[in-house]
Amino acid sequence: MSLAAARSLLLKNSRVAHLRPGLALGSARLSSTSAKQPTLKERVAELIPGELENVKAIRAEHGKKAFGPVLVDQVYGGMRGLPALLWDGSVLDAEEGIRFRGYSIPECRDLLPKAPGGDEPLPEGLFWLLVTGEVPTAEQVAELSKDWAARSAIPEFVEDIIDRCPPTLHPMTQFSIAVNALNHNSAFAKAYKEGINKKDYWGPTFEDSMDLIAKLPSIAGRIYRNVYGGGNPPAVDSAADYSQNLATLLGFGDRKEFVELMRLYITIHSDHEGGNVSAHTGKLVGSALSDPFLAFGASLNGLAGPLHGLANQEVLVWLRKMESKIGADASTEQVKEYVWSTLKSGQVVPGYGHAVLRKTDPRYTAQREFALKHLPEDPMFKLVSKIYQIVPDVLLEAGKAKNPWPNVDAHSGALLTHYGLTQMEFYTVLFGVSRAFGVAAQLIWDRALGAPLERPKSYSSAAIKKMFEGKQ
Repeated sequence: MSLAAARSLLLKNSRVAHLRPGLALGSARLSSTSAKQPTLKERVAELIPGELENVKAIRAEHGKKAFGPVLVDQVYGGMRGLPALLWDGSVLDAEEGIRFRGYSIPECRDLLPKAPGGDEPLPEGLFWLLVTGEVPTAEQVAELSKDWAARSAIPEFVEDIIDRCPPTLHPMTQFSIAVNALNHNSAFAKAYKEGINKKDYWGPTFEDSMDLIAKLPSIAGRIYRNVYGGGNPPAVDSAADYSQNLATLLGFGDRKEFVELMRLYITIHSDHEGGNVSAHTGKLVGSALSDPFLAFGASLNGLAGPLHGLANQEVLVWLRKMESKIGADASTEQVKEYVWSTLKSGQVVPGYGHAVLRKTDPRYTAQREFALKHLPEDPMFKLVSKIYQIVPDVLLEAGKAKNPWPNVDAHSGALLTHYGLTQMEFYTVLFGVSRAFGVAAQLIWDRALGAPLERPKSYSSAAIKKMFEGKQ
């Protein structure tokens, strides 16, 4: 690491210490590899006492303070913008975009360890960051890769369940079924049945979370090959990193750029605050002390919806329709006319706008930079770039969006298609593999901090009307 990079790392760790003192313990050790470094589980065990004190102090000082009013429109509008969840892994700022434990996507791409010869961050490092708030060393990431590879095998009965699914069953449905079936061997479910002390819930939750993440590539690879052909997936390589193994299981492991894309893809899709459907669902179901397999299975069912994880598929469908009608090398004016025709027909331009963001999604920017480096002449990428130059102005003129800028879904399909993964129905499975990182990290801390069962209050329309009768 260069002197400048080391200074940058220390500065950022000091910022995390300021924001979350319970999670900054021992960050100085990250700059040294001479002593034996702790495993991820050992590091979490070290951090828990300090974080418990941190939460206790926050509640003691601020627990009775109002966080903001609740509007009737928020009750009817899907709780949009309602501050009601604790989520430590990431925070989404309307102007700046997502930050993982205080680090922006560009910072993560710069600071997190990379594979030898690679340029994109290893998702293993991002998971370590989500769990601890610390940037891991290359050695710690390598050990995490080995741990996940060692846990990657899925039970034979789960393989049979996947193999018995008809190829016509949506890949996401198969994915959810297989993840739920892993509950059969849940360490948390077993420990709870045996009467584990609630202070120790986090331990088996950690083990289940590690098993969950480790087994997802094997499940995804088996589903992909069953549905789209390619025979049984090969064995996981214990010496390879997570993304390399995922790419190999899918049948793309010999394509170096695709492996790099998977590293970037998993990293930027891993977490996006706690209020989105998949993240919130995992937290909610986990609050009932359902094990991580059941909690994340519920997350996947939410992710499968067209307003969430299926959005990138809708973008690609729209792009292909445009391409078939006006051609991949269409003029600016032709593209503009097509965008207007989409709006005038009562449809939205998929991939543009976001519930929270009010600028170009940094995840979109990261993918665009990847494309500019690796596939600048790809026809679909050129079309995506042209749309990027045109759509925001059209949407502003039409008054159709508070945020006319592209989100992450506006780009990912074009990248996957370039490398031959053209089966759009499978894209959400890749999203699901990624989202497990954020959901699992939060589940570990929810159990460590003794998070209670979620039980918000609901009201009927009649009760709301009565509440405001005779009031201005």
